[in-house]
Amino acid sequence: MIKAAKELQPSRNEYRMADVQNLSFLADQSFDLVVSYLNQCDLPDFMANTREVYRILRNEGRFVIANLHPMRSAGEGWYKLEDGLKQHVILDRYFEEDERHWRIMGVSLTNFHRTLSTYIQGFIEVGFNIEAIIEPTLDKKKSVEFPDLLDELRVPNFIIFCLNKPSDQP
Repeated sequence: MIKAAKELQPSRNEYRMADVQNLSFLADQSFDLVVSYLNQCDLPDFMANTREVYRILRNEGRFVIANLHPMRSAGEGWYKLEDGLKQHVILDRYFEEDERHWRIMGVSLTNFHRTLSTYIQGFIEVGFNIEAIIEPTLDKKKSVEFPDLLDELRVPNFIIFCLNKPSDQP
């Protein structure tokens, strides 16, 4: 991915591979915006990343996180009738925060399930203000074009947290 990015933008950007739980190579208060897409659920210690992002954000900076919804990371798939009709999502062990292993489209994945309150309390504990929490869903018009996605209107797959660093922080 780094190679492809450099080929697309050979001299405009700096690219690094790094552990997002340790951003010590970045200066304090050096960014106005940090966007995290589907990685908080992959981190063994999401609080380490949250603290690092807080440190590198300027005052009034924003941290936007799009993550797998905690309900989905605790889900065990759909309960289906004999004819294959989906009845409901099987939700189990929601309050057990641990490493989870699952397969999707033939690929083995590992993530770290956390409850919604663990994420929210973690952001508050670090010092972020919460501007918005969004559970995006499929546009109903698109469901006509893609009927296989109709079930996505029934349960949340993703959650977006819009956070900001207060203006009076060191």
